[in-house]
Amino acid sequence: MLIREAIIDDAPIIAILLDQLGYPNAEAFIITKVHQQLSHPDTLLLVAEKDKQVLGFINLHFIPQLALGGDFCRISYFCISENARGLGLGRKLLERAETEAKARGCDRLEVHCHSRRKLAHRFYRQQGYQESPKYLLKMLPGSN
Repeated sequence: MLIREAIIDDAPIIAILLDQLGYPNAEAFIITKVHQQLSHPDTLLLVAEKDKQVLGFINLHFIPQLALGGDFCRISYFCISENARGLGLGRKLLERAETEAKARGCDRLEVHCHSRRKLAHRFYRQQGYQESPKYLLKMLPGSN
């Protein structure tokens, strides 16, 4: 099992994984989005490989804080292929995320996970995550 930084050639499989996560049609813009993530200094896109096949990914954003001593790392997207769940890939990706977050001065990780994702909630709790409500969202006019 290998955890590595994503490359642009990983974009098609990331689009497939996003579809499994409930975000269909990402292939229309995935090359642009992966390139954007790879070139941004405050993001990190990691993939998990087994036998040279990408089976999962995690997308991290490092956010400096103004009022707190430590910064935080946000997990924006995280998916393990449906046929590879239970193999420990998710745990390995989270371990690498923690290492990267600590190296960048973060003292916590956060993830927003929709209430319908019950199995994901159980997984995060098993990894030591705690619920921290409330999350508010406003869609901007004219955005997709």
